Amino acid sequence: MSRYEIAFSGQTVPGAQLDTVKANLAKLFQADAQRIALLFSGRRMVIKNNLDAEAAEKYRSVIERAGAVVEVVDMDAQIEEIELAPPPSAEPVAAPVRPAAVAEAAPQGRLKVAPRDEYMAAFADVEAPDFGLAPVGSDLQDEKPEAQAPRVDLSQFSVAPVGSDMGQAKPAPTGPAPDTSHLKLAD
Repeated sequence: MSRYEIAFSGQTVPGAQLDTVKANLAKLFQADAQRIALLFSGRRMVIKNNLDAEAAEKYRSVIERAGAVVEVVDMDAQIEEIELAPPPSAEPVAAPVRPAAVAEAAPQGRLKVAPRDEYMAAFADVEAPDFGLAPVGSDLQDEKPEAQAPRVDLSQFSVAPVGSDMGQAKPAPTGPAPDTSHLKLAD
């Protein structure tokens, strides 16, 4: 039995008004404007998962009637095997060599970020510092100076002799004990 997930990427049905679709989805999901804005950010958001085929189709049709296009994905589909690159050699490697195109495009000491999709295109003009890699085994923590004890003047204080009263408040006398000589126990 296959399991499905419902994913939304911010696409609307052709001809649908964006504000109307947002209002319909807010009513359908009982969500506030902030959550609906997050749905329409352009990123792929999984709305529901672990659904059977009938429930997935029901979700798809209801959301489509609200004006949004969702993607129904089979979660049990075969996942493509990816061969990983071999681990790096144990030999120390010199500083990485940047391609000439990147070196020319970015000022010295800066790294030019290339966007991987539409969402990351907003960060295309960001200049990030080009941090290199430290050699293996180097200490990355700055050395901390030895902590110095604070200088406090204690010359005004003295030590009391052993067994002396340190000035605690003494309880007030409670008075004489009541006279109970006239009381008797009955058999």
